[in-house]
Amino acid sequence: MPEDAGERLDRFLAQRFDGLSRSRIKNLILDGMASRGGMTVRDPSEAIQAGAIYSLNVPEAAPALPQPENIPLTVLYEDSDLIVIDKPAGLVVHPAPGNYQGTLVNALLAHCGESLTGIGGEKRPGIVHRLDKDTSGVMVAAKTELAHTRLSEVFANRDLDRHYMALAWGLMSPSAGDIEGAIGRDPRDRKRMAVRAAGGRAALTHYSTLQIWRLALSLLDVKLSTGRTHQIRVHLSNIGHPIIGDGVYLRRVPAVSKNLPPELRTALLDFPRQALHAASLAFAHPRTGEALSFRTEPPADFQALLDRLDAEAGIGSAR
Repeated sequence: MPEDAGERLDRFLAQRFDGLSRSRIKNLILDGMASRGGMTVRDPSEAIQAGAIYSLNVPEAAPALPQPENIPLTVLYEDSDLIVIDKPAGLVVHPAPGNYQGTLVNALLAHCGESLTGIGGEKRPGIVHRLDKDTSGVMVAAKTELAHTRLSEVFANRDLDRHYMALAWGLMSPSAGDIEGAIGRDPRDRKRMAVRAAGGRAALTHYSTLQIWRLALSLLDVKLSTGRTHQIRVHLSNIGHPIIGDGVYLRRVPAVSKNLPPELRTALLDFPRQALHAASLAFAHPRTGEALSFRTEPPADFQALLDRLDAEAGIGSAR
């Protein structure tokens, strides 16, 4: 069209290939998959010429590098564009050094099979957000490039509603509020994150107290305005209320634990993972715009801990 003259080639093609991200199209151009009048074009920034005929060759998606593995999944919803699961604690989301097998990606490759149409030229699920290995709860993954692109935008813009359940040491004051503090790598331990006065990325966490036990423990509803690595764990630890079982950010025995019966206190201090559960997730379907909403209860080990608190420390009171 004459009005497209002067437009960048990658932007021009991205507007005409629904379901392919601009970055994917840029890489295809660089790989020699675009042509003008039958001549190969390799410059994504080339200006569109009026009257010229452009084409883009999109090759079949290559097999994913991680191998499919038959790992049981609790599927909450699935269609041709996406899948929503209830991730168990202990499951790593993405293959990485030391965890190339037994991950959620391996499980999704096996479960979804040929329904994965390809993302970035590879038949793989699109991971648009992550949960820590030992955090349980609701997760969504894309099965198509269109869903991956649009869901990535949803999470980047925080155009969703997501709540976590966290069991933390101590009594929150105020009972509901915000925690703000930039988060970056801990300069003393590169495996940890920390609230940084300089060099971190802005982070904001909202919380409200659901229950308390003996002024020693608080069950919290937590919502994120940003999505930094370990954000909830770092923010709660930084204000003196680390999450039960968090071996990374709980470095000493909390003084308030003395308010609890000895056996219960030991059980809480020995809980083998952070008591953090992604309880709910709501967002618009990336293709249809339909409102989707999912909620799951905490897993058995987390729920057993809550039941024990009610039985041995008195029914948790609402605030």
